[in-house]
Amino acid sequence: MQNYSYSEIKIPDKLYFKIGEVSKIAGVPSSVIRFWETEFPKINPKRTSSGQRHYRKSEVELILRIKQLLYDKKFTIQGARQYLGSERFENNSSADIIGAFRQELINIRDILSK
Repeated sequence: MQNYSYSEIKIPDKLYFKIGEVSKIAGVPSSVIRFWETEFPKINPKRTSSGQRHYRKSEVELILRIKQLLYDKKFTIQGARQYLGSERFENNSSADIIGAFRQELINIRDILSK
């Protein structure tokens, strides 16, 4: 197992990456990346007219973060999903945080009213 921080990996300065490029950068097979797409909705590559996946740099960074959580920190997929969900409040404006809390309260109210 490599001992590095996902933020230390150099990602080329490009707009889009093909799945093979992402696979090389992350050091995981393409099939793993496709599986993670089903488990982590924030990984949502654009598709070309021929169906080829194009990942944005932010998605490549997220894939590296997921790899670190799963492989290095030994999180389960559900645990990584929850952890990444809790990170959504970092670097967000107060209005974004209040909006997220408001939506969560609405969801709780709906559950309780059933």
